[in-house]
Amino acid sequence: MEFLYNLDVLNSTIRLSTPLLLAALAGLYSERAGVFDISLEGKMLGGAFAAGAAAFVFNSAWIGLFAGVSLSVLLALLHGYACITARGNQIVSGVAINFIVAGIAILLGQSWFGLGGRTPQLSGPERFREITLPGAEALADVPIIGWLYSGILSGQAILVYIAFLAVPFTWWVLFRTRFGLRMRAVGENPAAVDTAGISVTWARYRAVMICGVLCGIAGAYLALGLSAGFVKDMTAGKGFIALAALIFAKWKPVNVMFAALLFGYLEAVGIRMQGKSMPFIGEVPVTAIQALPYVLTVVLLAGFIGKAIPPKAGGIPYVKER
Repeated sequence: MEFLYNLDVLNSTIRLSTPLLLAALAGLYSERAGVFDISLEGKMLGGAFAAGAAAFVFNSAWIGLFAGVSLSVLLALLHGYACITARGNQIVSGVAINFIVAGIAILLGQSWFGLGGRTPQLSGPERFREITLPGAEALADVPIIGWLYSGILSGQAILVYIAFLAVPFTWWVLFRTRFGLRMRAVGENPAAVDTAGISVTWARYRAVMICGVLCGIAGAYLALGLSAGFVKDMTAGKGFIALAALIFAKWKPVNVMFAALLFGYLEAVGIRMQGKSMPFIGEVPVTAIQALPYVLTVVLLAGFIGKAIPPKAGGIPYVKER
């Protein structure tokens, strides 16, 4: 059972949890402001496609990242218009965006590149490469500390470090700034915020745009860091797992990180278990292993995490009293 905790599994856990962490933090901003966002999946997928396509055309991962974030923010604004301005159903709007992006990404990919909806294979400056942290080689032989620093912390793509640094930053923004206080208030009691002279609409739009930025980074990481290009349906339900992680974490940034790591660890272990025999079980089917994160999602959402109370005004369009 050594494969459950060896260096490769822990390394994979960090990498696989990164898009989940970014997407869950994106949902945290949006839902804390009272806008439920089931379109995390669609924005991630759109960001991944735009990032992969732009990185190939312009031969730059950074341009790809900008393109991925830009498209994701546009999708977030579309969702915001439907839910905040037009006061539409937030769940229906999110589902619609997921379906639209899934179809358009394949259609455009086939039209532009003729590879069945994929982008061409990316390499060199078109991808985010691993970064070796200072002193990693010198500390490699130091017990425990060197193993953690050189083998796990060092050697990750820059977007991985951005994702984990976003956790303390998000905590600071939400609980130590006026912007965060207003955002949380808008999600709990928008009428009181409106009475205080603060625009509920603008506060929610800002939260939705931040959600778009983080989803775009998550999508770009999938296409330019974790993989070498865009592949059809490459998000594979990660946006929904991120929503489950957000509920599991009870809308708290640090808890979101640990929830994302848990899901990432399950996926990493599942990959390593393929082809291995388990005591009293034998070789576990690949499909059963791939289902592990989704099984955990169902178990957690079935009420095994205690009572998770969302923001009181979540999912409810605000109508200004006259």
